[in-house]
Amino acid sequence: MSDFFLGAAALIVAITAIGLFRVLSGPARADRMMAAQLLGTGGVAALLLAEARGTRGAADVAMVLALLAAFSGIAFVKAVNDARRRDDDAEGFADDARD
Repeated sequence: MSDFFLGAAALIVAITAIGLFRVLSGPARADRMMAAQLLGTGGVAALLLAEARGTRGAADVAMVLALLAAFSGIAFVKAVNDARRRDDDAEGFADDARD
């Protein structure tokens, strides 16, 4: 069973490293946000593996990471929505100025 946990932890670290590369090189903000969500998920999975191995307090840290990932996703969607509204308002203002 120890080999299974070691293999699972190695897979999680590899996926998290790929996600970190995507965060740094993502062409769009949405790509970077999805990669950051992947990092949060990888952190939760690693901490839950630590909890299965008997590490104390790992479940609490995993819950905090899950909440941070959820709140960052919500904040990202709100920021994109607000930016689109500002762009729409600016286009409407420009159309009014032309008339």
